[in-house]
Amino acid sequence: MADSTLERLYFILVIPDPEWPVGCYLVQTNNGKNVLIDSGLPRENEEADDQPPIWGKNVVEQLAEIGLGPLDIDTIVCTHYDRDHIGYHSSFTNAEFVVQRKHHEAALQGLKRFARSRVHWDLSGRKYRLIDGDVELFPGLQVVETSGHVPGHQSVLIHLPQTGAVLLAIDAVTRKEFWREDRETGPNDMDRNETIASTRKLIDLAEREKVTLVVCGHDSDGWKALKKLPEYYA
Repeated sequence: MADSTLERLYFILVIPDPEWPVGCYLVQTNNGKNVLIDSGLPRENEEADDQPPIWGKNVVEQLAEIGLGPLDIDTIVCTHYDRDHIGYHSSFTNAEFVVQRKHHEAALQGLKRFARSRVHWDLSGRKYRLIDGDVELFPGLQVVETSGHVPGHQSVLIHLPQTGAVLLAIDAVTRKEFWREDRETGPNDMDRNETIASTRKLIDLAEREKVTLVVCGHDSDGWKALKKLPEYYA
């Protein structure tokens, strides 16, 4: 994708829960490449959870609304393997999966947190690209290593021609109230010190890159304010 430039960013809300929204993200390039970031919660949880989430249309159904099928997705950026981020990975049989090496290896070595969702992220016969640290995948899209929530979590920095820089914090910073250097950590953050360090890293990055839009992974007010598929940011 060396000759690509970014054209569009779609926000795909798959769990429209007013308290804990869950979303995915689609980036499209000028030469027809489609990059999906995460894939949402698997529908199986409707029976597995004591309090099933508020279901919206899943990522495959919403992609179809803009004329895309699973085979049209070229790359999936796996921010991490928590089950609300990998629920439909198996649908995208043509995609290369980009994940931090530290994260993937911790999961393969049996980190209990990811055991329940293993069927969705440990996919035989698929292409995995294991990366180390901050990497520009192609011009305008950089993954940023942000451990703490889990080992090898990654956030995403996107540069759009009109909107400018957009930072997807994902679960490194789940809510806007945690977007501060003296933040508290949540019960699902595995390492307090790394979570705080990663938050500071993102705050510094946002200032340095003149980020115009910061999206925290499960921030209710933030998701309400976003344009959502079929609308997009250019």
